[in-house]
Amino acid sequence: MPERRKVIIVTDGDLVAGKTVQVAARNIGARFISLTTGNPTPISAGEVVELIKKTPHDPVVIMVDDRGKRGFGKGEQVLEFVAQHPDIEVIGAVAVASNTSFTEGVRVDESVTCDGRIVDGPVDKLGHPEEHGHIHLEGDTVDVLNRLDIPVIVGTGDTGKMDFADDYCKGAPVTTKALLEILNRSEGNG
Repeated sequence: MPERRKVIIVTDGDLVAGKTVQVAARNIGARFISLTTGNPTPISAGEVVELIKKTPHDPVVIMVDDRGKRGFGKGEQVLEFVAQHPDIEVIGAVAVASNTSFTEGVRVDESVTCDGRIVDGPVDKLGHPEEHGHIHLEGDTVDVLNRLDIPVIVGTGDTGKMDFADDYCKGAPVTTKALLEILNRSEGNG
């Protein structure tokens, strides 16, 4: 039986986020599937799985996005399908904060702030730590994470933005750190 492919999911998909995740994935030696960039996610869950299986090495980084849609949107459909696929092991997710209303939010294991610090709780869209007692990171494609068995969830502000703190021209430092935290915390990564 072939080994399951190791995947990291980022819950954002706009073009700026895509450029940022591409740089961050390269920084950690991961493969990025650029066809998952889009707002909402432009390809089907089945297509995403086929592309993951064709990549030459792990880990593979993909993006999912709902474009702020309330309820169960396209990005969440892709996320759930990939996370439950028998040939894939999702080793972690980067939960991206947004200003979306009417969201349940998700508890994160930790977050990376806009200035690169690791904090225990969630951050807001700008990458600032939420006030004490605020326990959920809110974003438009994060609610589905609550019902999936994903071992590491790292929060960040808006990918590639945060007042230029995560700009891909600067090397995407916040997203890179979030991906590294997932790698470091995942099993079998020494």
